[in-house]
Amino acid sequence: MNRKLMSLTLAIALAVTMLMGVSAVAEAKPFEGVTITFWGGQAELNPGTLAVIEAAEEALGLHVETEINPGGSEGDNLLKTRIASNDLPDLMVYNSGSKLYDLNPSRCFLDIKDWDLVSRVDDAFLSSVTIDGAVYGLPQSSTQAGAIIYYKPDYEELGLEVPHTWAEFVDNCAKLKEAGKTPIELTAGDTWTTQVLFLGDYYNINAEYPTFAEEYTEGKAKYADIPVATRSWTKYEDLVDYLNADKSAATVQDGNFAIGTGEATHWFILTQQLPLITAEADDQSQIGVFGVPGDDPDNHGLTVWEPMSFYVWKDSQNIDAVKAFLDFYFSEEMLNLYFETYGANGPSCIKGYTLPETVCDAVRVDMQQYFDAGKTCPALEYVSPIKGTACEQLTTAVAMGQMSGADAAKDYDEDCKKSAVQLGYNWE
Repeated sequence: MNRKLMSLTLAIALAVTMLMGVSAVAEAKPFEGVTITFWGGQAELNPGTLAVIEAAEEALGLHVETEINPGGSEGDNLLKTRIASNDLPDLMVYNSGSKLYDLNPSRCFLDIKDWDLVSRVDDAFLSSVTIDGAVYGLPQSSTQAGAIIYYKPDYEELGLEVPHTWAEFVDNCAKLKEAGKTPIELTAGDTWTTQVLFLGDYYNINAEYPTFAEEYTEGKAKYADIPVATRSWTKYEDLVDYLNADKSAATVQDGNFAIGTGEATHWFILTQQLPLITAEADDQSQIGVFGVPGDDPDNHGLTVWEPMSFYVWKDSQNIDAVKAFLDFYFSEEMLNLYFETYGANGPSCIKGYTLPETVCDAVRVDMQQYFDAGKTCPALEYVSPIKGTACEQLTTAVAMGQMSGADAAKDYDEDCKKSAVQLGYNWE
Protein backbone atom coordinates (compact mmCIF):
# COMPACT_ATOMS: atom_id res chain seq x y z
CA MET A 1 0.00 0.00 0.00
CA ASN A 2 1.53 3.38 -1.03
CA ARG A 3 1.87 6.26 1.37
CA LYS A 4 -1.00 8.29 -0.12
CA LEU A 5 -3.40 5.35 0.18
CA MET A 6 -2.24 4.65 3.73
CA SER A 7 -2.78 8.29 4.65
CA LEU A 8 -6.28 8.24 3.17
CA THR A 9 -7.10 5.00 4.96
CA LEU A 10 -5.90 6.40 8.28
CA ALA A 11 -7.89 9.61 7.73
CA ILE A 12 -11.05 7.63 7.01
CA ALA A 13 -10.46 5.44 10.09
CA LEU A 14 -9.94 8.53 12.24
CA ALA A 15 -13.09 10.15 10.88
CA VAL A 16 -15.12 6.99 11.58
CA THR A 17 -13.70 6.82 15.12
CA MET A 18 -14.61 10.47 15.72
CA LEU A 19 -18.11 9.92 14.38
CA MET A 20 -18.53 6.91 16.63
CA GLY A 21 -17.37 9.06 19.54
CA VAL A 22 -19.90 11.75 18.68
CA SER A 23 -22.58 9.08 18.40
CA ALA A 24 -21.61 7.68 21.81
CA VAL A 25 -21.85 11.13 23.33
CA ALA A 26 -25.26 11.61 21.76
CA GLU A 27 -26.40 8.26 23.14
CA ALA A 28 -25.20 9.37 26.58
CA LYS A 29 -27.76 12.19 26.48
CA PRO A 30 -31.06 10.31 26.41
CA PHE A 31 -33.23 13.43 26.65
CA GLU A 32 -31.69 15.37 23.78
CA GLY A 33 -34.40 17.57 22.28
CA VAL A 34 -36.78 17.24 25.25
CA THR A 35 -37.99 20.45 26.89
CA ILE A 36 -39.41 20.46 30.41
CA THR A 37 -41.15 23.46 31.90
CA PHE A 38 -40.19 24.56 35.41
CA TRP A 39 -42.26 27.06 37.42
CA GLY A 40 -40.93 28.74 40.58
CA GLY A 41 -40.51 32.03 42.39
CA GLN A 42 -37.54 34.37 42.21
CA ALA A 43 -36.17 32.92 45.46
CA GLU A 44 -36.29 29.37 44.09
CA LEU A 45 -34.88 30.25 40.66
CA ASN A 46 -31.77 31.49 42.42
CA PRO A 47 -28.15 31.29 41.19
CA GLY A 48 -27.74 27.86 42.80
CA THR A 49 -30.77 26.41 41.02
CA LEU A 50 -29.77 27.99 37.71
CA ALA A 51 -26.26 26.55 38.01
CA VAL A 52 -27.69 23.04 38.47
CA ILE A 53 -30.11 23.55 35.56
CA GLU A 54 -27.20 24.53 33.30
CA ALA A 55 -25.25 21.44 34.37
CA ALA A 56 -28.29 19.20 33.85
CA GLU A 57 -28.89 20.52 30.35
CA GLU A 58 -25.28 19.75 29.46
CA ALA A 59 -25.28 16.28 31.03
CA LEU A 60 -28.77 15.07 30.08
CA GLY A 61 -29.34 16.90 26.82
CA LEU A 62 -32.73 18.25 27.89
CA HIS A 63 -33.76 21.90 27.95
CA VAL A 64 -35.36 23.47 31.04
CA GLU A 65 -37.74 26.31 30.24
CA THR A 66 -38.28 28.40 33.38
CA GLU A 67 -41.37 30.39 34.33
CA ILE A 68 -41.51 32.92 37.18
CA ASN A 69 -44.21 32.61 39.83
CA PRO A 70 -45.22 36.21 40.64
CA GLY A 71 -45.62 35.24 44.30
CA GLY A 72 -48.14 36.17 46.99
CA SER A 73 -51.87 36.02 46.36
CA GLU A 74 -51.32 36.74 42.65
CA GLY A 75 -49.18 33.63 42.32
CA ASP A 76 -51.62 31.52 44.34
CA ASN A 77 -54.56 32.63 42.22
CA LEU A 78 -52.66 32.00 38.99
CA LEU A 79 -51.72 28.51 40.15
CA LYS A 80 -55.31 27.67 41.10
CA THR A 81 -56.48 28.88 37.69
CA ARG A 82 -53.94 26.68 35.95
CA ILE A 83 -54.93 23.69 38.09
CA ALA A 84 -58.59 24.23 37.16
CA SER A 85 -57.69 24.26 33.46
CA ASN A 86 -55.26 21.31 33.82
CA ASP A 87 -52.45 23.45 32.43
CA LEU A 88 -49.51 23.00 34.77
CA PRO A 89 -45.75 23.03 34.17
CA ASP A 90 -43.97 19.68 34.13
CA LEU A 91 -42.16 20.62 37.35
CA MET A 92 -42.94 23.33 39.84
CA VAL A 93 -41.87 24.63 43.22
CA TYR A 94 -44.49 25.49 45.83
CA ASN A 95 -44.99 25.46 49.59
CA SER A 96 -44.82 22.32 51.65
CA GLY A 97 -47.04 22.00 54.70
CA SER A 98 -50.50 23.40 55.22
CA LYS A 99 -50.69 25.37 51.95
CA LEU A 100 -50.25 22.13 50.01
CA TYR A 101 -53.61 20.95 51.39
CA ASP A 102 -55.28 23.97 49.78
CA LEU A 103 -54.38 22.67 46.32
CA ASN A 104 -55.98 19.22 46.74
CA PRO A 105 -52.75 17.72 45.39
CA SER A 106 -54.17 14.32 44.42
CA ARG A 107 -55.91 15.91 41.45
CA CYS A 108 -52.81 17.53 39.98
CA PHE A 109 -49.51 16.19 41.39
CA LEU A 110 -47.77 12.85 40.92
CA ASP A 111 -47.50 10.50 43.91
CA ILE A 112 -43.77 9.76 44.03
CA LYS A 113 -43.67 7.52 47.10
CA ASP A 114 -42.14 4.67 45.05
CA TRP A 115 -39.25 6.77 43.74
CA ASP A 116 -35.84 5.82 45.18
CA LEU A 117 -35.18 9.50 45.90
CA VAL A 118 -37.89 9.54 48.56
CA SER A 119 -35.93 7.13 50.78
CA ARG A 120 -33.09 9.67 50.92
CA VAL A 121 -35.27 12.43 52.41
CA ASP A 122 -35.70 12.84 56.16
CA ASP A 123 -39.01 11.99 57.80
CA ALA A 124 -39.69 15.51 59.09
CA PHE A 125 -39.77 16.87 55.56
CA LEU A 126 -41.76 13.94 54.20
CA SER A 127 -44.45 14.54 56.82
CA SER A 128 -44.99 18.00 55.31
CA VAL A 129 -45.63 16.67 51.78
CA THR A 130 -47.50 13.44 52.58
CA ILE A 131 -51.31 13.42 52.43
CA ASP A 132 -53.42 10.27 52.81
CA GLY A 133 -50.34 8.11 52.30
CA ALA A 134 -49.27 9.78 49.03
CA VAL A 135 -45.92 11.60 48.83
CA TYR A 136 -45.95 14.59 46.52
CA GLY A 137 -42.81 16.66 47.11
CA LEU A 138 -39.02 16.76 47.30
CA PRO A 139 -37.05 19.53 49.06
CA GLN A 140 -35.93 22.28 46.69
CA SER A 141 -33.42 23.85 49.09
CA SER A 142 -32.32 23.67 52.72
CA THR A 143 -34.34 23.93 55.89
CA GLN A 144 -34.41 27.03 58.06
CA ALA A 145 -35.40 27.56 61.67
CA GLY A 146 -37.21 30.01 63.91
CA ALA A 147 -34.41 30.49 66.40
CA ILE A 148 -32.17 32.89 68.29
CA ILE A 149 -29.29 34.24 66.24
CA TYR A 150 -26.62 35.71 68.48
CA TYR A 151 -23.32 37.61 68.51
CA LYS A 152 -20.74 35.19 69.93
CA PRO A 153 -18.08 37.76 70.97
CA ASP A 154 -20.47 39.10 73.65
CA TYR A 155 -20.78 35.59 75.10
CA GLU A 156 -17.02 35.13 75.03
CA GLU A 157 -16.39 38.52 76.67
CA LEU A 158 -18.77 37.84 79.58
CA GLY A 159 -18.06 34.12 79.88
CA LEU A 160 -21.67 33.17 79.01
CA GLU A 161 -22.73 29.74 77.80
CA VAL A 162 -25.49 28.83 75.36
CA PRO A 163 -28.61 28.55 77.56
CA HIS A 164 -30.56 25.31 77.60
CA THR A 165 -33.54 26.60 79.60
CA TRP A 166 -35.62 29.75 79.30
CA ALA A 167 -34.55 30.82 82.81
CA GLU A 168 -30.89 30.56 81.78
CA PHE A 169 -31.60 32.65 78.69
CA VAL A 170 -33.28 35.42 80.69
CA ASP A 171 -30.37 35.33 83.16
CA ASN A 172 -27.93 35.81 80.26
CA CYS A 173 -29.97 38.81 79.14
CA ALA A 174 -29.74 40.32 82.63
CA LYS A 175 -25.95 39.94 82.64
CA LEU A 176 -25.67 41.49 79.19
CA LYS A 177 -27.76 44.48 80.24
CA GLU A 178 -25.67 44.94 83.37
CA ALA A 179 -22.57 45.00 81.14
CA GLY A 180 -24.08 47.85 79.12
CA LYS A 181 -25.10 45.79 76.09
CA THR A 182 -28.43 45.50 74.28
CA PRO A 183 -29.52 41.93 75.05
CA ILE A 184 -32.29 41.57 72.45
CA GLU A 185 -33.02 43.16 69.08
CA LEU A 186 -36.74 43.55 68.33
CA THR A 187 -37.62 44.62 64.80
CA ALA A 188 -41.26 45.62 65.21
CA GLY A 189 -40.94 47.97 62.23
CA ASP A 190 -41.42 44.74 60.24
CA THR A 191 -44.19 43.16 62.30
CA TRP A 192 -43.85 39.68 60.79
CA THR A 193 -40.56 39.26 62.63
CA THR A 194 -42.22 39.53 66.06
CA GLN A 195 -43.90 36.15 65.46
CA VAL A 196 -40.64 34.19 65.51
CA LEU A 197 -40.41 33.75 69.31
CA PHE A 198 -43.99 32.44 69.40
CA LEU A 199 -43.65 30.21 66.33
CA GLY A 200 -40.12 29.08 67.20
CA ASP A 201 -41.26 27.93 70.64
CA TYR A 202 -43.37 25.18 69.09
CA TYR A 203 -40.64 22.57 69.69
CA ASN A 204 -41.26 23.00 73.41
CA ILE A 205 -45.03 22.66 73.05
CA ASN A 206 -44.65 19.51 70.97
CA ALA A 207 -42.12 18.04 73.42
CA GLU A 208 -44.50 18.36 76.37
CA TYR A 209 -47.81 17.97 74.53
CA PRO A 210 -47.11 15.84 71.41
CA THR A 211 -50.76 15.67 70.32
CA PHE A 212 -51.16 19.46 70.32
CA ALA A 213 -51.12 19.88 66.50
CA GLU A 214 -53.82 17.25 65.96
CA GLU A 215 -55.98 18.49 68.83
CA TYR A 216 -55.56 22.14 67.87
CA THR A 217 -56.62 21.38 64.31
CA GLU A 218 -59.76 19.73 65.66
CA GLY A 219 -60.42 22.54 68.13
CA LYS A 220 -59.87 20.30 71.17
CA ALA A 221 -56.77 22.10 72.48
CA LYS A 222 -56.32 25.86 72.74
CA TYR A 223 -53.38 28.13 73.42
CA ALA A 224 -55.23 29.74 76.29
CA ASP A 225 -56.00 26.38 77.95
CA ILE A 226 -52.70 24.46 77.65
CA PRO A 227 -50.05 25.94 80.01
CA VAL A 228 -47.03 25.14 77.82
CA ALA A 229 -48.82 26.70 74.82
CA THR A 230 -49.80 29.81 76.79
CA ARG A 231 -46.14 30.10 77.77
CA SER A 232 -45.25 30.74 74.12
CA TRP A 233 -47.12 34.03 74.54
CA THR A 234 -46.06 34.99 78.06
CA LYS A 235 -42.35 34.58 77.27
CA TYR A 236 -42.54 37.98 75.58
CA GLU A 237 -43.31 39.53 78.95
CA ASP A 238 -39.98 38.31 80.34
CA LEU A 239 -38.05 40.27 77.72
CA VAL A 240 -39.58 43.75 77.88
CA ASP A 241 -36.69 45.21 79.90
CA TYR A 242 -34.02 43.86 77.55
CA LEU A 243 -35.06 45.27 74.17
CA ASN A 244 -33.36 47.81 71.90
CA ALA A 245 -34.40 51.46 72.31
CA ASP A 246 -35.69 51.73 68.73
CA LYS A 247 -37.70 48.49 68.94
CA SER A 248 -40.93 49.93 67.52
CA ALA A 249 -39.27 51.27 64.36
CA ALA A 250 -36.36 48.88 63.78
CA THR A 251 -36.57 46.90 60.54
CA VAL A 252 -35.11 43.63 59.33
CA GLN A 253 -32.22 45.55 57.77
CA ASP A 254 -31.54 47.13 61.15
CA GLY A 255 -31.57 43.69 62.75
CA ASN A 256 -29.09 42.30 60.23
CA PHE A 257 -26.69 45.14 61.04
CA ALA A 258 -27.26 45.06 64.81
CA ILE A 259 -26.44 41.36 65.18
CA GLY A 260 -23.71 41.32 62.56
CA THR A 261 -21.83 44.17 64.24
CA GLY A 262 -22.66 43.40 67.88
CA GLU A 263 -24.93 46.38 68.50
CA ALA A 264 -27.29 43.79 70.00
CA THR A 265 -26.62 40.26 71.19
CA HIS A 266 -29.76 38.20 70.41
CA TRP A 267 -32.46 38.28 67.75
CA PHE A 268 -35.47 35.95 67.43
CA ILE A 269 -35.58 35.54 63.66
CA LEU A 270 -35.75 33.02 60.83
CA THR A 271 -32.32 31.76 59.87
CA GLN A 272 -32.93 32.88 56.29
CA GLN A 273 -31.32 36.11 57.53
CA LEU A 274 -27.97 34.44 58.21
CA PRO A 275 -26.33 35.30 54.85
CA LEU A 276 -27.18 38.98 55.35
CA ILE A 277 -26.12 38.98 59.01
CA THR A 278 -22.78 37.28 58.35
CA ALA A 279 -22.15 39.78 55.54
CA GLU A 280 -22.20 42.53 58.20
CA ALA A 281 -19.85 40.65 60.56
CA ASP A 282 -16.06 40.89 60.54
CA ASP A 283 -15.97 37.08 60.49
CA GLN A 284 -18.86 34.68 59.85
CA SER A 285 -17.71 32.59 62.83
CA GLN A 286 -18.83 35.44 65.15
CA ILE A 287 -22.48 34.58 64.46
CA GLY A 288 -24.21 31.65 66.16
CA VAL A 289 -27.65 30.05 66.43
CA PHE A 290 -29.53 28.22 69.17
CA GLY A 291 -33.12 27.05 69.52
CA VAL A 292 -35.69 28.82 71.69
CA PRO A 293 -35.16 27.18 75.10
CA GLY A 294 -37.92 25.54 77.11
CA ASP A 295 -37.79 24.32 80.70
CA ASP A 296 -36.08 20.93 80.21
CA PRO A 297 -32.29 21.34 79.92
CA ASP A 298 -32.02 17.84 78.46
CA ASN A 299 -34.47 18.56 75.65
CA HIS A 300 -33.37 21.80 74.05
CA GLY A 301 -34.53 21.62 70.44
CA LEU A 302 -35.08 23.56 67.25
CA THR A 303 -38.31 24.41 65.43
CA VAL A 304 -37.74 23.89 61.71
CA TRP A 305 -39.32 25.47 58.66
CA GLU A 306 -39.25 22.95 55.84
CA PRO A 307 -38.12 24.15 52.41
CA MET A 308 -40.28 24.74 49.38
CA SER A 309 -40.93 21.58 47.41
CA PHE A 310 -40.60 20.24 43.89
CA TYR A 311 -43.91 18.87 42.56
CA VAL A 312 -44.44 16.91 39.33
CA TRP A 313 -47.58 17.43 37.22
CA LYS A 314 -49.19 14.01 37.07
CA ASP A 315 -50.38 14.54 33.45
CA SER A 316 -46.96 15.66 32.22
CA GLN A 317 -45.79 14.08 28.98
CA ASN A 318 -42.20 14.33 30.22
CA ILE A 319 -42.23 12.49 33.56
CA ASP A 320 -39.17 10.39 32.68
CA ALA A 321 -37.19 13.52 31.84
CA VAL A 322 -38.36 15.26 35.02
CA LYS A 323 -37.35 12.25 37.11
CA ALA A 324 -33.92 12.19 35.44
CA PHE A 325 -33.53 15.92 36.18
CA LEU A 326 -34.42 15.41 39.85
CA ASP A 327 -32.09 12.42 40.18
CA PHE A 328 -29.35 14.64 38.80
CA TYR A 329 -30.31 17.58 41.06
CA PHE A 330 -30.03 15.44 44.19
CA SER A 331 -26.65 13.91 43.34
CA GLU A 332 -23.94 14.87 45.84
CA GLU A 333 -22.03 16.79 43.18
CA MET A 334 -25.06 18.93 42.28
CA LEU A 335 -26.06 19.49 45.91
CA ASN A 336 -22.54 20.79 46.50
CA LEU A 337 -22.82 23.02 43.44
CA TYR A 338 -26.16 24.40 44.66
CA PHE A 339 -25.03 25.16 48.22
CA GLU A 340 -21.59 26.44 47.23
CA THR A 341 -23.27 28.82 44.77
CA TYR A 342 -26.25 29.96 46.85
CA GLY A 343 -25.49 29.04 50.47
CA ALA A 344 -27.83 27.44 53.01
CA ASN A 345 -30.26 28.72 55.63
CA GLY A 346 -30.17 25.45 57.57
CA PRO A 347 -29.18 21.79 57.23
CA SER A 348 -30.22 19.79 54.21
CA CYS A 349 -33.19 17.41 54.27
CA ILE A 350 -31.15 14.76 52.49
CA LYS A 351 -30.03 11.95 54.78
CA GLY A 352 -26.28 11.51 55.10
CA TYR A 353 -25.45 14.63 53.12
CA THR A 354 -22.87 17.01 54.59
CA LEU A 355 -23.00 20.67 53.65
CA PRO A 356 -19.83 22.05 52.05
CA GLU A 357 -17.43 24.02 54.25
CA THR A 358 -18.32 27.22 52.38
CA VAL A 359 -21.58 27.24 54.40
CA CYS A 360 -21.34 29.34 57.57
CA ASP A 361 -20.62 27.75 60.97
CA ALA A 362 -24.00 28.89 62.33
CA VAL A 363 -25.67 26.43 59.95
CA ARG A 364 -23.02 23.76 59.43
CA VAL A 365 -22.16 23.40 63.13
CA ASP A 366 -24.66 25.13 65.44
CA MET A 367 -27.87 24.09 63.69
CA GLN A 368 -26.59 20.74 62.46
CA GLN A 369 -26.10 19.48 66.02
CA TYR A 370 -29.86 19.65 66.66
CA PHE A 371 -30.51 17.58 63.54
CA ASP A 372 -27.82 15.06 64.45
CA ALA A 373 -29.31 14.68 67.94
CA GLY A 374 -32.86 14.27 66.58
CA LYS A 375 -33.99 17.36 68.49
CA THR A 376 -36.00 19.11 65.80
CA CYS A 377 -39.64 19.31 64.86
CA PRO A 378 -41.49 21.04 62.02
CA ALA A 379 -43.17 24.35 62.76
CA LEU A 380 -46.88 24.04 63.50
CA GLU A 381 -47.87 25.34 60.06
CA TYR A 382 -46.37 22.18 58.51
CA VAL A 383 -48.49 19.82 60.57
CA SER A 384 -51.71 21.80 60.94
CA PRO A 385 -53.62 23.93 58.42
CA ILE A 386 -54.86 26.29 61.15
CA LYS A 387 -53.16 29.68 61.45
CA GLY A 388 -54.83 32.92 62.37
CA THR A 389 -54.50 36.08 60.30
CA ALA A 390 -53.78 38.39 63.26
CA CYS A 391 -50.74 36.54 64.62
CA GLU A 392 -48.16 39.25 63.92
CA GLN A 393 -50.37 42.01 65.29
CA LEU A 394 -50.83 40.11 68.55
CA THR A 395 -47.17 39.15 68.94
CA THR A 396 -46.18 42.77 68.31
CA ALA A 397 -48.62 44.02 70.94
CA VAL A 398 -47.30 41.57 73.56
CA ALA A 399 -43.66 42.24 72.66
CA MET A 400 -44.23 45.98 73.04
CA GLY A 401 -45.89 45.50 76.44
CA GLN A 402 -49.28 46.65 75.17
CA MET A 403 -51.18 43.53 76.25
CA SER A 404 -50.57 40.43 78.34
CA GLY A 405 -49.51 37.12 76.88
CA ALA A 406 -52.55 35.39 78.40
CA ASP A 407 -54.93 37.83 76.70
CA ALA A 408 -53.08 37.43 73.42
CA ALA A 409 -53.42 33.64 73.66
CA LYS A 410 -57.20 33.97 74.06
CA ASP A 411 -57.43 36.42 71.16
CA TYR A 412 -55.34 34.17 68.97
CA ASP A 413 -57.58 31.18 69.68
CA GLU A 414 -60.57 33.26 68.56
CA ASP A 415 -58.69 34.39 65.47
CA CYS A 416 -57.81 30.80 64.59
CA LYS A 417 -61.42 29.73 65.07
CA LYS A 418 -62.38 31.90 62.09
CA SER A 419 -59.73 30.18 59.97
CA ALA A 420 -60.83 26.73 61.17
CA VAL A 421 -64.49 27.35 60.37
CA GLN A 422 -63.59 28.56 56.87
CA LEU A 423 -61.67 25.31 56.37
CA GLY A 424 -64.64 23.23 57.51
CA TYR A 425 -63.49 22.32 61.03
CA ASN A 426 -66.04 22.23 63.83
CA TRP A 427 -64.43 24.44 66.47
CA GLU A 428 -66.44 25.33 69.55
